[in-house]
Amino acid sequence: MGFKDHFSGHAADYTRYRPGYPYALFAWLAQQAPGHERVWDCATGNGQAALGLAAHFDAVIATDASANQIAAATAHPRVRYAVAPAEASGIAAHSVDLITVGQALHWFDFPAFYAEAARVLKPGGVLAAWSYGLMQISPAVDAAVWRLYEPITGAYWPPERRYVEEQYHTLPFPLDEIAAPSFAMEAQWTLEQLLGYLGTWSAVQRYRKERGNDPLQLIADELAAAWGGADTVRRVVWPLSMRVGRFNSSGV
Repeated sequence: MGFKDHFSGHAADYTRYRPGYPYALFAWLAQQAPGHERVWDCATGNGQAALGLAAHFDAVIATDASANQIAAATAHPRVRYAVAPAEASGIAAHSVDLITVGQALHWFDFPAFYAEAARVLKPGGVLAAWSYGLMQISPAVDAAVWRLYEPITGAYWPPERRYVEEQYHTLPFPLDEIAAPSFAMEAQWTLEQLLGYLGTWSAVQRYRKERGNDPLQLIADELAAAWGGADTVRRVVWPLSMRVGRFNSSGV
């Protein structure tokens, strides 16, 4: 399938505007892992999950196929960043307790990645993947964001986006699954921060490139009226959709 790079061109904005994951997510994942020696954060992007995992594991290997994303990642003494595709990590066989994939599994070559995951995980090791779709703010703000998402930029989303819309339920996952509790990301944002985040959407980036104008302008007035002032701070929530499991003794 090959690496589909939808984010390298705005790696700095991705670092600045993408929300962070909750501490409770990484604490729960650490409880599921057979040990806490080493974790692989695959498709780490700017290192959001890698930094959270560093609080629970001795070493974090954080890889991404995008050199620009790795260059924009935040350094940490327990995190080793590397440029590598998900399907060929270069990690030693049976050497990691946990593999995490945040908001990226839907882009992968599934059979190749699962074979690689089975190769690098220790016996009893855990693979966890999660995604998040549209945020929840208020009915009026959510309506404006939805108009951007579907009527305006809907044709510009890559086809793999459907897995996110389907909350990863239809995504192939050939593991013995572990039931996961509900987690959500939360942020306290101004309108400027929301607009910055919306600008990182791959569909918005593609719309700008192909049409030469900014789709955010089409909802600017509606969004500003719904938000209630540039200095207003609102709670933003993204529920996470998770698949967690272990390979059985026969692997993939």
